[in-house]
Amino acid sequence: MQSRFDAIIDRKGSGCFKYDALPMLFGRGDLLSLWVADMDFAVSDEIQSALAERLKHPVFGYNLRMDDFSAAIESWQQKRFSWKISKDWLVAVPGIVPGISLAVLTLTNPGDGILIQTPVYRPFYDAVSDHERTLLCSPLINQDGHYTIDWDDFEAKLRQAKLFILCNPHNPVGRVWSRDELTMMGSLCRKHKVTIFSDEIHADLVYPGFKHIPIAALEDFGNFTITGVSPAKSFNIAGLATAVLVISNPQLYARVSGLNNKMHLYMGNSFGIRALIAAYRDSEAWLEEMLAYINGTRSLITDFVASELPGVILSPIESTYLAWLDFRAWGLDEVELPKTLVNQALLALDPGNKFGTEGNGFMRLNFGCPRSLVTEALERIKAISTRIYT
Repeated sequence: MQSRFDAIIDRKGSGCFKYDALPMLFGRGDLLSLWVADMDFAVSDEIQSALAERLKHPVFGYNLRMDDFSAAIESWQQKRFSWKISKDWLVAVPGIVPGISLAVLTLTNPGDGILIQTPVYRPFYDAVSDHERTLLCSPLINQDGHYTIDWDDFEAKLRQAKLFILCNPHNPVGRVWSRDELTMMGSLCRKHKVTIFSDEIHADLVYPGFKHIPIAALEDFGNFTITGVSPAKSFNIAGLATAVLVISNPQLYARVSGLNNKMHLYMGNSFGIRALIAAYRDSEAWLEEMLAYINGTRSLITDFVASELPGVILSPIESTYLAWLDFRAWGLDEVELPKTLVNQALLALDPGNKFGTEGNGFMRLNFGCPRSLVTEALERIKAISTRIYT
């Protein structure tokens, strides 16, 4: 049966970063675009209706978030993750990445150490270096594609840190951190008096057999944790620039919200507010249908790589719509690999070194799109692999 998610929607010419930036970033515009992490799926009918309804009102002035905004977030966190939060803990921000910078600026000083687990989402690096803090990297251990934490190294780096930026679930390696892993991370941060910023933007995108756990919901970790949440990834509304920070500690809350207010980042946009409410309150059925669809694509990728792409290793995809592919056996360096995929396979993927030096020889493939496009991409990789890998 055809799924609504099989529909191919032409996004070119819409001012879309994923497609319209191809000539600027990849040198040509005729590529199958599976790089930056947004989906090619139409948003839910409920979100579309909510935005159409808001458009009927002809004034788009400054916004006030009414009770339905916080109620939608509170209800979603309770229902999906059994995490009871309060409206008094919410700091409205334009996105989780700006929220990370707010935490860096309010909780650390120039030169202070900030810990990240690499390879990881590029803005984590930027939030540290752009604000002249000291970057501390604890590389994850790669065991045949499955990533775990080097606890000795993690604790050694924590001793030098004031802030730990956690990716939960992890982008790009796809890990859903277990309760034991989160408890160990939180306990070590408490021991060394390190504040946690937990980026949980992919929390809704977890596959059967795995469970997302907000680290702030464990033990007393909420006392020293800032959690970033947003429907941006799971409901494909990143362009509406709407997220919140969840901060239960009043002192942490006052510091972060204070700078947020001084920078006037709190006002939000009229459509993002309504979209968040429609996503969390009215679009759960759409999300479940979408998750089932991309889970099928996940299985397709897993089987194809195992059977048709010898020499390529796929990290187990526990979460996200992002496949982390190890091409090191091809023997191409970090410049040649993406260039080969662009020029020979006509594919735009995210190069692994974008996520740190541990990503050299890897590529990240976004499969949040119609399955036919993913199949085409895999076949193109197979076609050139027969010439490169022997």
